[in-house]
Amino acid sequence: MAEFSIRRMLPGDIDTVLTVERQAFSTPWSRAAFEEEVYNNELAHYLVLVADGQVVGYAGFWLIVDEAHVTNVALMSEYHGCGLGSLLLENMILTAKVLGAASMTLEVRPSNAAARNLYSRRGFVERGIRPNYYAELNEDAIIMWLDNL
Repeated sequence: MAEFSIRRMLPGDIDTVLTVERQAFSTPWSRAAFEEEVYNNELAHYLVLVADGQVVGYAGFWLIVDEAHVTNVALMSEYHGCGLGSLLLENMILTAKVLGAASMTLEVRPSNAAARNLYSRRGFVERGIRPNYYAELNEDAIIMWLDNL
């Protein structure tokens, strides 16, 4: 049984986070995007999920006034279905709350049933659509909100 921990993302995690990102998304973020988030974006807050010393997932959000806007949540595929996505999400919500967030929002693809179920189970509610948000996939985004963190 692996030992899991969650901690703040560090610059040295970017290589492994990129591996997770490339496995999880058909249009992954670039190294430059993650470097910008870690080094320069004062609104950005990222966590990594570590299994036996290796980063196997990550999640991030921007805190804008009192709203946390989720940017990414991703796990290596071999860790799907183990409750680790929920663990990562809960830690992200707690971090946002401690930092002063009153609510959290995110966009998710309608075809991403696993993510939609994860967010719905935690209390996120569908509140709108962003047409063609995932243009490269020709897919809209469902906007979800979690109020009263």
